[in-house]
Amino acid sequence: MSLFKKLLKSTSKLGKERDTKEPEESKFMPDRKPPTDEFFMENFKKNGGKFLYCSNEEEVLLTFKNIIDENQNFEEEVCCFDQELKTMFENFDLEFTRNGNAPFFLSRCEYLIANTGGILISSNQISEKKLSELPDNFIILANTSQLIDTIGEGMRGINKKQQKIPTNITTIKTFTKNEESDFMSYGNTSKNLYLLLLEDL
Repeated sequence: MSLFKKLLKSTSKLGKERDTKEPEESKFMPDRKPPTDEFFMENFKKNGGKFLYCSNEEEVLLTFKNIIDENQNFEEEVCCFDQELKTMFENFDLEFTRNGNAPFFLSRCEYLIANTGGILISSNQISEKKLSELPDNFIILANTSQLIDTIGEGMRGINKKQQKIPTNITTIKTFTKNEESDFMSYGNTSKNLYLLLLEDL
């Protein structure tokens, strides 16, 4: 069962005592790998991302409205290159543009990378723009089927599913401003990122 469904599941059984104990594992056994969804959520939050689970499209629209209401300056232009998203959110009082100076950027992504908590995107989402040329605020709509373990798996997925390989492939994994720059954060543009994760499994 998906972690997200477990989180929403009723907790009525919490008062009952467990009849059986889980068997102890040998200290020589390798650590169990957490489920992909749990691993991603943990790393994504560590990176400073805002995670919002949606069980259906109606919840996506409601959550999107809450983000817009919370950030009043979002009630203006939105940078978006995706015609399907423009149609999906057409009932909101927003002006869709390709202007990187808009208050926020609305997009899909290629994959969600569990082991880094990062978002894999390409020219399919950002055209040929650099991350620094896009707004500081991102709202990303993704599906649970896009959760994968590693960036290598993501690259293989891109190669497999698309006849024409997209360009400008990059990963966003810093969602808060770092006071100090280090080697690992060099060249990585931080974004204030909201992830609307839609259940589709």
